[in-house]
Amino acid sequence: MTVVDTRTARTVRLLALCFGANDPVRLARFWADFLGWEQADDVTLIPHDDTGFQIRFIPAEAPKVGPNQVHFDLTSTSLEDQRSRVERAVELGAQHIDIGQRPEEGHVVLADPEGNEFCVIEPGNRFLAECGLIGALAGDGTQAVGYFWAKALDWPLVWDQEEETAIRSPHGGPKLTWGGPPVLAKTGKNRLHFDLAPPADGDLEAEIDRLVFLGAKRLDTTGDRVAMADPDGNEFCVLTPR
Repeated sequence: MTVVDTRTARTVRLLALCFGANDPVRLARFWADFLGWEQADDVTLIPHDDTGFQIRFIPAEAPKVGPNQVHFDLTSTSLEDQRSRVERAVELGAQHIDIGQRPEEGHVVLADPEGNEFCVIEPGNRFLAECGLIGALAGDGTQAVGYFWAKALDWPLVWDQEEETAIRSPHGGPKLTWGGPPVLAKTGKNRLHFDLAPPADGDLEAEIDRLVFLGAKRLDTTGDRVAMADPDGNEFCVLTPR
């Protein structure tokens, strides 16, 4: 059994949120236009704020089945701003969808051109008040997985009540949130996943051992990346140090 000292291990950082897409170039163009982010290439978006990670679009391995395990919660500054963001998304190819939301909840639920769900949150939301346009990556997950990601990324918990958890980078950017039970059953490989990497002077295998010690599972290795799953079974990849 490998003994891992989590106090001294070099922590991975979150490089990118990856979307599996039927048409990665088209979906990248939608999100670049909607978020106002720069495109580093046809499928990679670079933030212009403190988001801290890229968004990448890669070929999907299978058709989308059921709702995603994670979605964007986008902020708005006024009711007019919320309306204009929704109208802009629809102009670019998004659609309104019904996932059982109630009118009094105030947020608008949409899906991008490939059916990936996202919300435009009403103004005045205190939980997202300090965040930018992408207020949160809202996930369906257990308290344990929130604790795992807090330790994996070395990000502090900013919410931990009634099995709901949230973490945020010390440098700002979106919150990562998990809603607690009941957790939506997975229906195959997730459409979205994180790409992580140790720092340039880090040790990939030592970091893999640390993540396994924290509760992750190693799945396989392909090229410069190790596929893993968090304690809830959500896939992510760890790349070589960079």
